[in-house]
Amino acid sequence: MALVPNWSAGAASVADPTVDPSTRATFQRLADAVFTDRTDALVDNGKNTGDKPLASRFSGDVRLSSTLSRDEKSALSQLRGRKSRLASLGEEYSAAATSVSLDRTRVKGRHATVDVTESTTLTYEKARGNEPKTTGFQAHHRLTFKADSNGDWQLTGIRDTDDGYLAVNQVAKPAVAAPATAADDAPPEATRSATTRPAPAKPKDFSSSGYDYKAMAAYAAKYWKSYNPDYPDFNGQGAGGDCTNFVSQSLKAGGWKHVPGYTNDFHKWFGNSEIQSDSFVGVNEFSWFALSSKRVTSLANVYQMDVGDVLQMDFNKDGSKDHSMIVTSRSAQGVPYVTYHSTNTYNRSVASIIASYPNAAYYAYRT
Repeated sequence: MALVPNWSAGAASVADPTVDPSTRATFQRLADAVFTDRTDALVDNGKNTGDKPLASRFSGDVRLSSTLSRDEKSALSQLRGRKSRLASLGEEYSAAATSVSLDRTRVKGRHATVDVTESTTLTYEKARGNEPKTTGFQAHHRLTFKADSNGDWQLTGIRDTDDGYLAVNQVAKPAVAAPATAADDAPPEATRSATTRPAPAKPKDFSSSGYDYKAMAAYAAKYWKSYNPDYPDFNGQGAGGDCTNFVSQSLKAGGWKHVPGYTNDFHKWFGNSEIQSDSFVGVNEFSWFALSSKRVTSLANVYQMDVGDVLQMDFNKDGSKDHSMIVTSRSAQGVPYVTYHSTNTYNRSVASIIASYPNAAYYAYRT
């Protein structure tokens, strides 16, 4: 199928450009090409390795602007570097599939704004035994188009609209949360975890805690992209997104009990459709509650994590944590796989996280 169909019949006039169904379809295909190029840059012997990127093949009525074309070339270069770092950590992807759905198109004069949802799955090349065979994510993007003097639409900008920049094929810098405000008494400080391999042995006792770790992983698998309507959805609302809310829900599904009280008391922990404590939905507040309640202990190394454990990140090492994830699988080779919201992602390896954000600070918690 041709990347750029000939839809000159009914095309917009130069003086008054419009967006008809054929134009919207081409907007969608161009978005699909952009994100497929990004994903393919991570795949071992990817389909377009050394070839002209799919997005660059669009011309005429709908195409990349020259500035965005340069930006995407830089992005693909960064992602190929990420692929090399992943390979050095023993992880490669053998195949990938990306699809884009068009959610909304708005036109004002010579400007068009297009909201799309990207769904991507990557296949792990060396999956063995009961290791996850794939990792997947769902991300939301806003594309801006501008009609030039000939009435042709050029893609001029791409903005990720999820809170956080944690998709495997994203290259933008992550949003950094504002430092949290502590309660009256000093909250506990988490111990930073190493990211080196091999990690000292720290096997998890799955029988003595009274928690159902398989239920935690099953909950995360069920709701990683179709949110549970029994809780509010904070993705796209700012202030850190839905990541910790999702982790708390998963822990609750595995047996963590509510500790009712005031919402801003980090010693309390509770959440439902009507009200949530700060510790249920806030990254730093969760850490304070989990440590002070002794429901978790800090792990010395992220590779010691197992199913049901929690990983947090501080992107710029300013002491304020920015993102929470829950472990949903662990390989026989000792690699944990995490699932999270904002951007919605399932079974992404910790090695991939570290390769993407090598300068972040990591905090691993044994639950």
